[in-house]
Amino acid sequence: MAKAAPTSKKSFDFDAIVIGTGPGGEGAAMNLTKAGKKVAVVEKHLEVGGGCTHWGTIPSKALRHSVSRLIEYNNNPLFNRSEKAATLTFDNILQHTTKVIRDQVRLRGGFYSRNEVEVYHGTATFVDKHTLLIEYPDGTSEHISALTIVIATGSRPYRPPEVDFTHSRIYDSDTILSLKHEPKSIIIYGAGVIGCEYASIFRGLGCKVDLINTRDRLLSFMDAEMTDSLSYHFWNSGIVIRHGEEYDAIEGKDDGVVLTLQSGKRMKADCILFANGRTGNTDALGIENVGLTANSRGSLTVDKCYKTDVDNIYAIGDVIGYPSLASAAYDQGRIAADYILKNAEEGQLIEDIPTGIYTIPEMSSVGKTEQELTAAKIPYEVGRASFKHLARAQIGASPVGSLKILFHCDTKEILGIHCFGERSAEIVHIGQAIMQQKGEANTIEYFIHTTFNYPTMAEAYRVAALNGLNRLF
Repeated sequence: MAKAAPTSKKSFDFDAIVIGTGPGGEGAAMNLTKAGKKVAVVEKHLEVGGGCTHWGTIPSKALRHSVSRLIEYNNNPLFNRSEKAATLTFDNILQHTTKVIRDQVRLRGGFYSRNEVEVYHGTATFVDKHTLLIEYPDGTSEHISALTIVIATGSRPYRPPEVDFTHSRIYDSDTILSLKHEPKSIIIYGAGVIGCEYASIFRGLGCKVDLINTRDRLLSFMDAEMTDSLSYHFWNSGIVIRHGEEYDAIEGKDDGVVLTLQSGKRMKADCILFANGRTGNTDALGIENVGLTANSRGSLTVDKCYKTDVDNIYAIGDVIGYPSLASAAYDQGRIAADYILKNAEEGQLIEDIPTGIYTIPEMSSVGKTEQELTAAKIPYEVGRASFKHLARAQIGASPVGSLKILFHCDTKEILGIHCFGERSAEIVHIGQAIMQQKGEANTIEYFIHTTFNYPTMAEAYRVAALNGLNRLF
């Protein structure tokens, strides 16, 4: 039986309640509790960490790491001297992924216990703008209240109603982690970040991969030269990309799945991964009880302080849409907490948020693309470094890829960094650090005048800077 909702407007159980324990919820809860506030978090699953830890970012990157090492081993004649390549099954690589998830849960759970944040493992529903009904798996429930409530419930894969996701051969990016059979072929519908990453993973395991892209090119928000490099690498590895296609029907069979495209093409594979968009987790929160409305994709609207239309309710992370990055969600939680604590007046995310695409190889960028600079009529030049010319890449047998620096022709200010190749998501941060500096500190000449360890992948910045400056006249 549920406890009665509190009637006093002045007496609350907590200063703040955060719904969700993903990166955004954790960022908000930690900032608030370290400021001396009494904080609770609500997590509907049995363990903390949210979708990021259990189904999204961490699992997919752990899977990718295992497959990447397998490819590296098979391509290195020093280790693999037999004619038969080493193989791994999806179940094999899941074992490593499970350990990483377990370690992350232990780490993140420790944050809440050490900082005396009370964790409620149940489903939260709004009763009023200060009160939540928490329903537990055993059927019991209770009300808890707070002066401020932060919604950090994240998102889940978009599931069109006409697709039967209960079928054993039809998966989304959450349920693919429960894959039991060993597919020899897979169709991936949706060539966004998730689709491209899983295309790399399954191709690395030896699967025949058909990647269906509803747009005319891969990852159109990235620099075109980098995505062209990824497209070529996919093609060279045997992935078939079909651009500008949309499904007409997805039919599950006993031994696989048949995809019919609107263009009339019919394709069959052992299974399909539907990875075409995500939906904010707002439908079960009872937001209508406090006068909030989500858009068609389940996202909430917030102001610059991450405050919703209700003055004491904030929202952060994937549940507010763009940029839908774990890294940004954590910062949004921290910044929202600063506004709640009245410690901030102009706090916001940095202007240039880095993007990391964990395909094999990786792709990463920060700042403007060539297409954006051209459209804005900003005079820029390009400096390039090919990884195959770097000693460290040759030593590591990872010659695929390049670094590109975009800089202003007159001021030499760095405008964008784009990288394709192994460790790109790490390498890009060197350029990001310089871009964040002010005035003369943010110019491409920094990379000429500094000294890099040798041999390193970071040396690509010096090579690219020299290449770019040599283009000026």
